[in-house]
Amino acid sequence: MVDGGLPAHLDGFVRAVREAGIPVGISAAVDAASVLTAVDLLDREQLRHGLAAVLLQRAAQRQTYDVLFDLWWPLTDRPADPAEVDEGAPAADDGIPDADRQAALAAELRAELLRRLLDGDEEALRRFARMAVDQLGQGQPSPSGQSFFSYRVLRALSPDTLVSQLLDGLLGGADRGGLAEQVARQTVRERLAAFRAAVEAEVRRRSAAERGRDRVARTAVKPLADQVDFLRAQSADLAELRRSVAPLARRLAARLSAKRRLGREGRLDFRKTVRASLATGGVPVVTHHKPRAVHKPELVVLCDISGSVAGFSHFTLMLTQALREHFSGVRAFAFVDSTDEVTRFFAPGADVADAVQRIGREAEVVTFDGHSDYGNAFGVFAEKWATAVGPKTSLLVLGDGRTNYRQPGLPVLADLVRRSRSAYWLNPEPARLWGSGDSAADKYGQVIPMIEVRNAAQLAEFVTTL
Repeated sequence: MVDGGLPAHLDGFVRAVREAGIPVGISAAVDAASVLTAVDLLDREQLRHGLAAVLLQRAAQRQTYDVLFDLWWPLTDRPADPAEVDEGAPAADDGIPDADRQAALAAELRAELLRRLLDGDEEALRRFARMAVDQLGQGQPSPSGQSFFSYRVLRALSPDTLVSQLLDGLLGGADRGGLAEQVARQTVRERLAAFRAAVEAEVRRRSAAERGRDRVARTAVKPLADQVDFLRAQSADLAELRRSVAPLARRLAARLSAKRRLGREGRLDFRKTVRASLATGGVPVVTHHKPRAVHKPELVVLCDISGSVAGFSHFTLMLTQALREHFSGVRAFAFVDSTDEVTRFFAPGADVADAVQRIGREAEVVTFDGHSDYGNAFGVFAEKWATAVGPKTSLLVLGDGRTNYRQPGLPVLADLVRRSRSAYWLNPEPARLWGSGDSAADKYGQVIPMIEVRNAAQLAEFVTTL
């Protein structure tokens, strides 16, 4: 397979999985080696699922894993059956213009694609995708050295335009509408998605052969959801982050509850301890403590929802909603150049995504030009909600600290920090950028602990310390 044999190849694969952000310990790597002795190595899907069972801990890691698996364990070079070899393809010197030859080839492959999609054989579909990339996917090499491209195959075959024919074939003359059509449409979507994924996997395989597997892996693998920078998150990333909020909140809440359960014993009860020591000759073998009243902490969130930190603010507001039941009082405040309380948008059972949209439409967070003004926002908060922060309150400020060169409002913030039980500022920008340009993060860091929280993994690590 490669120099060093199968063990070295597996070691390279495990290392690539680890470098992609999926934690793989020594025991999991040993289990992966055992999988090779327990599965049929000629059955790729059996090998894929076997290694996934021992290397992955969460479903969200599967997409990254599958990309790497296809790079390290590609399809064999042997076609699945003789029908995949197009013996009737026109020769290059038959006098037919190249454009006409390509159009005829695309028409033949398009008809073959329709048959493959109707059959629903996943392995045959993957092998057809490999043949399609070989015949339609090659173009002029790019500056990076890549010479095969998935968009060329998909443009030539236009698989999305086959939906109507696929529905007719799957329904078999049955009437449209009802459950049968819904099932057929879902089947069509899944098979088309599988074909597109197979084309992209084959292009990656060929790119890996040209440019090196490690180099392609670094560019082809998307960061895991909890490692996506909030400030660079796209709409698809935010959707994945929303799905990760609930399990993340449960883990954080469990840790918070565990910490509250610990240390419930208060100060030493000297009288009971001395009385109990009489039974051991005056030696206080067992100490007694006064009971401590354990209260759920209060939480106040001040969140910058300006456009520059939209992804970060949406995620943290959703996390705030998920954690509400674990605090005696959660009050959320949003600001741009003014501040408004947005707790009302997060009533129990409310759809969080809808609540975030309503905040943008209904909350009074803009007074002047809609650009961040931390000084004015802090001043409005201190004036209207002076009693929101007290000795039992944990204060969280969420934002990048970029003031647009306006007054930062340091005295007001310092007073809020002084009156709170604990206070932290979560900043989605890298620490190396604090204090650059219009950033006042370095100044704010002098009055409140400034924590770098660029992704969900760092946020989870921080919240466990509350």
